[in-house]
Amino acid sequence: MEQPNSEYINQLAGDNQEFKLKVISILKRELPEEIELYQNYIGSNNYLLAAESVHKLKHKVSILGLEKSYYIAEEYEDNLKENSTNLQSDFEAILKRMQDFVATL
Repeated sequence: MEQPNSEYINQLAGDNQEFKLKVISILKRELPEEIELYQNYIGSNNYLLAAESVHKLKHKVSILGLEKSYYIAEEYEDNLKENSTNLQSDFEAILKRMQDFVATL
């Protein structure tokens, strides 16, 4: 299974350590907030707003180098727009891996 990494962040920051730390700080702050918002929408069966949350989370998926997971998130977002939770467990497993990785940064 694909694992999150910081290659994109390193590439983006280059030699600018301050910028790299700023990106990591934003990830550490925003990721838990966005996941909590997503979980609240899913919990209340508000699939349209959950889809919007997934859309925002896709950017974090991409930043953490999860190319295959990005496509899963994209398909899950479309499913939610159709009131389907197909791929929910796959997407939530991605979120868990992301959270675990970001906690180590």
